[in-house]
Amino acid sequence: MIFGRVKPLDAILATAEKKSLKRSLGAIQLTLFGVGCIIGTGIFVLTSVGAQKAGPGLTIAFIVAGAVCVVAALCYAEIASMVPVAGSAYTYSYAVQGEFLAWTVGWALLLEYAVGASAVSVGWSNYFTDTVMARSWGIELPAALKAGPLILGGQPGGFINLPAAIIALLMTSLLVVGTSESAKFNAVLVAIKVTALTAFVILTLPVMESENFTPFAPGGLFGGFGSGVGIVGAAATMFFAYVGFDAVSTAAEETKNPQRNVPIGLIGSLAICTIFYILVAAGAIGAMGGQPVMGPDGTPLGTGTPELARMCATPQYAEALVCSREPLAHVLHTIGFGTIGNLIGYAAFIALPSVILILLFGQTRIFFVMSRDGLLPEALSRVHPRWKTPHVVTLITGVIVAAAAAFFPVGQLADIANAGTLYAFLMVAIAVWMLRKRDPGRARSFRVPALWLVAPLTVLGCLFLFFNLPVEAMLVLPIWTAIGMVIYFAYSYRKSHLGRGLVEVHEPEIHDIQPPIPGVDEDRAHDPNANQPL
Repeated sequence: MIFGRVKPLDAILATAEKKSLKRSLGAIQLTLFGVGCIIGTGIFVLTSVGAQKAGPGLTIAFIVAGAVCVVAALCYAEIASMVPVAGSAYTYSYAVQGEFLAWTVGWALLLEYAVGASAVSVGWSNYFTDTVMARSWGIELPAALKAGPLILGGQPGGFINLPAAIIALLMTSLLVVGTSESAKFNAVLVAIKVTALTAFVILTLPVMESENFTPFAPGGLFGGFGSGVGIVGAAATMFFAYVGFDAVSTAAEETKNPQRNVPIGLIGSLAICTIFYILVAAGAIGAMGGQPVMGPDGTPLGTGTPELARMCATPQYAEALVCSREPLAHVLHTIGFGTIGNLIGYAAFIALPSVILILLFGQTRIFFVMSRDGLLPEALSRVHPRWKTPHVVTLITGVIVAAAAAFFPVGQLADIANAGTLYAFLMVAIAVWMLRKRDPGRARSFRVPALWLVAPLTVLGCLFLFFNLPVEAMLVLPIWTAIGMVIYFAYSYRKSHLGRGLVEVHEPEIHDIQPPIPGVDEDRAHDPNANQPL
């Protein structure tokens, strides 16, 4: 029975304890790691996308999305502190819900990490081409090379987003050769992003005008399931701005005292980012307005659509916040802080590649574990003899990420990534609930308060946001899952190590590959005596 293939939790934990690498990350490092992964394209780029969906109601959309993330983070915190090993939601599901559902989760995580990395690549490209190249260097890249085709929601005259594809492939190359961020470098990048957002808030909040918040919800509170508009529709998209806190769980295997530090890292990074998001959204809309471009039926035009791209190319809307490819820099230029606006653009240009690197890192490690479990071909987990990296799966992932970034707009990519993320979060909440019922006596240093309420709220919240994504994004998940099921029954079901009676856990192998967890000093990551926080 496919639902009977459950990897023994005790075997996972026992193997994790035997690994030679000592845990070294502390609570502060985990929090910085989470903030570094969360603050990225979601706030630097998707502010304009969210405003097109909700108008000034974007501030409420951030609260709605953040509320779902809070309950999901609590569930993640309990299970990540109990099972501090590689694989994130895939491993959790394997140990609780069984192989088949774990496969669907791992397959969905491709939409979260890989497509998410594509979205961040597009966001980086927008700041690079508009702020760095055009405003600073005076070089205007041809439209055909800086956006995808109009039919896919790009720009008039667009063909390929060349910078987005290049940055994705560059980050892939860094992972292949084993180059990683150090903890200090990661902290610097986090400081750059936080400083940029703080400066933006300080400059915009004093010049806010109340009339810019009227009408507050031009798309309504609820635009209808599958519409992707309204405050709730914006919340479904802006959920992407919070994605990254779950990446902290992939670093749980490197964490000193995970039972204490993982919950702190997860919830702490989420709280910091939520405050920033609300203030940034209020500052952007209050300073220059954020009314959406409306269609003939009186509702906001869908983001990533040819209709909106055509309207944004007209003089009437060309300077609108909702049409900006680099909204935070654009707001500061509009209100007379052009130099600081350029600095905001440079901050995004410098810091966003680290987010791409972390997302690619998480994806390749999850696929590495799936391959080691026999669910994917063994060749995917092949380690390069010189660089000691899982180069095959890294290159495959990188090509997929680059191709998506080259042709699709950021809004569409974010919605597709959210579809996979929401499913994974939903499954984690169910796993926590099942494990509490099945194994109530197991030690839990962090227990979700009122799990009987929090777990159902997480499930319902994820479902609610999923059904408020645009219908095109919603359809991607079942189609993608169907493709995954074909692969599972054609290959994975027969090749599974667990199905063949081999109870294997591959924690030691994952520590033999490079680079180590981003945010960890490389020399300390390989020092068996490195057991103190950096």
